[in-house]
Amino acid sequence: MNAPVTTRTTCPYCGVGCGVLTTREVDGSVTIKGDPEHPANFGKLCSKGTALGETLSLDGRLLYPEIAGASASWDEALDLVTRRFSDAIAEHGPDSVALYVSGQLLTEDYYVANKLMKGFIGSANIDTNSRLCMASSVAAHRRAFGTDTVPGTYADLYEADLVVLVGSNFAWCHPVLFQRLLAARERKGTRIIVIDPRRTMTADAADLHLALEPDSDVALFNGLLAYLDWAGARDDAYTAAHVTGMDAALAAAKALTLSDIAHETGLSERDISAFYGEFAVNAKVVTVFSQGVNQSVTGTDKANAIINCHLLTGRIGKPGASPFSITGQPNAMGGREVGGLANMLAAHMAIEDEAARDRVQRFWGSPTIATKPGLKAVDLFRAVAEGKIKALWIMATNPADSLPEADSVQEALKACPFVVVSDIVRHTDTTRFAHVLLPALGWGEKDGTVTNSERRISRQRGFLAAPGEARADWWQLAEVARRMGFSGFEYANAAAIFREHAALSAFENEGARDFDIGVHAEISTGDFEQLAPFQWPQPKGATAMESRFFGEGQFFTPDRKARMIATPVAASSKLRSAAFPLWLNTGRIRDQWHTMTRTAKTPRLMGHYGEPFCEIHPEDAEAVGVAPASLVWVETAHGQAIARALITERQRRGSVFLPMHWTDQFASRARADALVNAATDPVSGQPGLKRTPVMIRPYAAGWYGFAVMASDPGPVGDTYWAKAPIEGGTRIELAGAAPPADWQGFARQLFGLTAEAGEWIAYFDREAGIVRLAAFEGDRLVGALFVAPEPVALSRAFIAGALPEKHAGSARYRLLAGQGGADRPDVGAILCACFQVGVNEISAAIRAGHATVEAIGVALKAGTNCGSCRSEIRRMVDESRFEKAV
Repeated sequence: MNAPVTTRTTCPYCGVGCGVLTTREVDGSVTIKGDPEHPANFGKLCSKGTALGETLSLDGRLLYPEIAGASASWDEALDLVTRRFSDAIAEHGPDSVALYVSGQLLTEDYYVANKLMKGFIGSANIDTNSRLCMASSVAAHRRAFGTDTVPGTYADLYEADLVVLVGSNFAWCHPVLFQRLLAARERKGTRIIVIDPRRTMTADAADLHLALEPDSDVALFNGLLAYLDWAGARDDAYTAAHVTGMDAALAAAKALTLSDIAHETGLSERDISAFYGEFAVNAKVVTVFSQGVNQSVTGTDKANAIINCHLLTGRIGKPGASPFSITGQPNAMGGREVGGLANMLAAHMAIEDEAARDRVQRFWGSPTIATKPGLKAVDLFRAVAEGKIKALWIMATNPADSLPEADSVQEALKACPFVVVSDIVRHTDTTRFAHVLLPALGWGEKDGTVTNSERRISRQRGFLAAPGEARADWWQLAEVARRMGFSGFEYANAAAIFREHAALSAFENEGARDFDIGVHAEISTGDFEQLAPFQWPQPKGATAMESRFFGEGQFFTPDRKARMIATPVAASSKLRSAAFPLWLNTGRIRDQWHTMTRTAKTPRLMGHYGEPFCEIHPEDAEAVGVAPASLVWVETAHGQAIARALITERQRRGSVFLPMHWTDQFASRARADALVNAATDPVSGQPGLKRTPVMIRPYAAGWYGFAVMASDPGPVGDTYWAKAPIEGGTRIELAGAAPPADWQGFARQLFGLTAEAGEWIAYFDREAGIVRLAAFEGDRLVGALFVAPEPVALSRAFIAGALPEKHAGSARYRLLAGQGGADRPDVGAILCACFQVGVNEISAAIRAGHATVEAIGVALKAGTNCGSCRSEIRRMVDESRFEKAV
């Protein structure tokens, strides 16, 4: 390569679907920028997207097929997969096999998987990890609109006068859209209301924050519906022409008084009334809802209660007015379009519709078609545990960690007769159960399309060569299909699959179905390569299409009217048992993604939170004797975790929060979903990941430790440990009950040194229980260990930053003391991941007179890229002003 090559592609993280410009430099490195021409982000990227170029190494990649842990050829591996699936089908029927896939797949991968299972094997036992994040929204859309249609667009956030964020930490989980919302407020005074039990960074930016009792959303929105009707906000013309079910929905809503709603939600009547009043008077209102709504055993009713309010007022499908389900994964929407869920057919057709089944079977020319919904994710793995599933193929996901009651899922995988895993990573908590491992292409290598939350289809393009023998997921599936004797899988490339997908969307459609991209049914491979982002629908022969749905009705029910759904408040008890007196809430944090197989490859994204933590209200912590920064056991009826105690009033009393990301690859015991109850929503099958009865208690540590080393230590015996990459090596937090008899021996093992290796310096205060050790080879630091009887009070950023530097003379002893010289001040914990700016630097800038978020940005660049740290910077500025005032 003689000159840099720039490729337009799409980010592989959340459902915003940001455009990315990747430039392959002459030296082989890759630089990342936001695509200023992409309508999802206009050049902006979040901290994760900005760091994509740092996650492309082949460290830890699965590069070759394996059978029983040994390398194999593709023919050997695919022949075995074909034989075991075929044998299971022949002996036990098509429902004895299953696929579990992922919102990380491209639409073309999803399409081939769905076609193989439902049209050729003849079972709907194909489900996706998207079941865990947006299935309740899908179910609510189908109940209300007749199909899974997202009515609004991102532009509505800019045009609304009021934006209500429900169960969405928008600032951290969809930061690029959040910054667009804040820009709208700056421009036109948009009001923001946040409904979330936690005081998140999103809530800090709200004009009103409603910290409601977990899972009380139905009561809150039923009350809103009744209030809107009472206040005269009903759009009589719209409801008369386009809505049915209104009387039953209103009757259910009016069953609660304001006092009842306050009791159910734990909110004050004043705050409830303020919310209702603002919603009623603002015609341009968008309600954004995400996992706090969906991940609930009442998630479908929650979503329908929200949609009811928009249908009653006619505030749907109009500029600045719609209910808006924001997806969590980059291609959850694409999976929905091709029927990746067990209860759907391709192209948004319903599996329970006999005419639709006939239509799809005729289009595919398939020998059969699934006649009933398959097993949804939680039920699918229960069936694995019960021995009903004889062969299981997992693609691009890590269910051993991400499904609820994850310890039981691991037991199910261990017992399954045949497990295939297609992945890019060799070692995950799921791959260890695989009989066959198939190396897949990763981001930057694979080619196809994804669909974002506003129905915009964008290209993901490869700009790196396939490593080792990795192959596209769709190719793997098509090869097995052909080996099973099926025709119709002779695809030359992703463009051929996209053409077929587009043609099916238009087949016998004529406006009867929402999803139609028939204009692309004959797209050439060259045009597919150049395909610009577009928003569906785009039927064949259409010129300009309205980007929103339902502003003028035309729903996809038999009578073309929307259904308002009665959502009576469930009789679920608020009471928690004496054994488990709190609620466990789980979710994402700013700089991490799913189970960290990509994000944990770069130190930049581990600087904000480098180990698992548990947010606890001060009164709940005090009640059980948990001290700040100590370790805490988090325990439910299903499992246990150990995490760092983050004691804060931002957490609602009676609830704790545990991030979902950590696995056995990165911490000794921190798999959050091992603790979560597997109860599901009866309509959607989505598990309630936000409310499980839980207890906390102190972890009885006899010592705490922190270490950095040039190696990767792997698991560390029976101690507590949590590791993260840093420049030049690894950092690790440690704790244990009884101290080792030989600290230097412990450190040698940790650093990977032989008995003779290393030049050591040490400090011991045995009476105080303080140990500090550092090992050098020449002027290079090999490792440093700091031990204390309490959590080690040293700057992690300073110690980690010392690893790649040269050390001689007094510099070694300053390191052991945890103190830099004047030339190397401690930046503190990293707050801005994009520019690696620490809290001490921001505090110094505030003291120097930079008294606004904007001024901090000018001085340090912090908050000027993705903006996801701006709420935290604003809090520091506000606290400084308060301190000066008092």
